Amino acid sequence: MIVRNVKDVIGTENEVRTENWLSRRVLLRKDGMGFSFHETVIFPGTETHIHYQNHLEAVWCIEGDGEIETIADGRKYALGPGVVYALDQHDEHWLRGGKQPLRVICVFNPPLTGFEVHDEKGVYPAVSDAA
Repeated sequence: MIVRNVKDVIGTENEVRTENWLSRRVLLRKDGMGFSFHETVIFPGTETHIHYQNHLEAVWCIEGDGEIETIADGRKYALGPGVVYALDQHDEHWLRGGKQPLRVICVFNPPLTGFEVHDEKGVYPAVSDAA
C-alpha cells in the first residue's frame, strides 16, 4: 500500500513550479499504478497553452475559478469547484486562471515521471517503457 500526504511533497523535487502553475506530483510512474496523480494550482490571471499529444488527462476542480478553451472549436468552459474535464482526444487548449487560484486534482495516463514541464508546443514528452 502507498500512503502519502501532499504536504510531504512541498519543497521536494516532486513539487514543480512555473510562472503559471504549481504541480505537486503525489503518485508517479515509479509507483507502478499505471497513472500519475497530482495536485495543481493554476495562478490567477495566467494563460497556458497545453496540448498533451502523449498523455490523457482528467482534471477535477476543487476550488477557485478559471476557464478552459479548446483550440479546435473555440469553445470555452468555466472552471470551478465540482467541475471535471477529461482531455480524452488529446485536446489542444488554453487553460486560464481566473480571479482566485484554481486548485485541481489531475490524473495522467501514461503516468508522468515527475519532472515534466510543457515544451514550446504545450506538450509533455513521451517516456518509453524502457526509461
